[in-house]
Amino acid sequence: MGFLFSILAGAAMSVQGVLNTRLSEKIGLYESNAWVQGTAFALSLLAMWIWGKGGFKGLGQVPKVYLLGGALGLVITLTVMLGIGKLSPTVAISTILIAQLLVAAIIDAFGWLGAEKVAFHWNKFVAMALMIGGVILFKLKL
Repeated sequence: MGFLFSILAGAAMSVQGVLNTRLSEKIGLYESNAWVQGTAFALSLLAMWIWGKGGFKGLGQVPKVYLLGGALGLVITLTVMLGIGKLSPTVAISTILIAQLLVAAIIDAFGWLGAEKVAFHWNKFVAMALMIGGVILFKLKL
């Protein structure tokens, strides 16, 4: 199920990035971001009311850094729209995926943010180089 959810997330992120970029071309970058974040907030509240099983009482007990996820949502939405607007969707999303993998590998390697430590062996360096090479090939005009 983890792979299925991950595939769905990746597909949704790609489609959302293009939809958000096209919306921003029509109504403006910050206006489209407000719409995207606002509708996500409203739907999140609805989902919480229907399926939620906890509460916000535990917010005071979590490490404060964990509360930055919402702020990063703003950064993610804006930079995805800007990246797709300046590059093609394929090159922008490929670059985003490489950056995600690199940062995730660093988080794993150092065990940051509560993640279990996972060594970064030579094969991961080779895989990253191959992915970067793939983006360069996509970008080349032959």
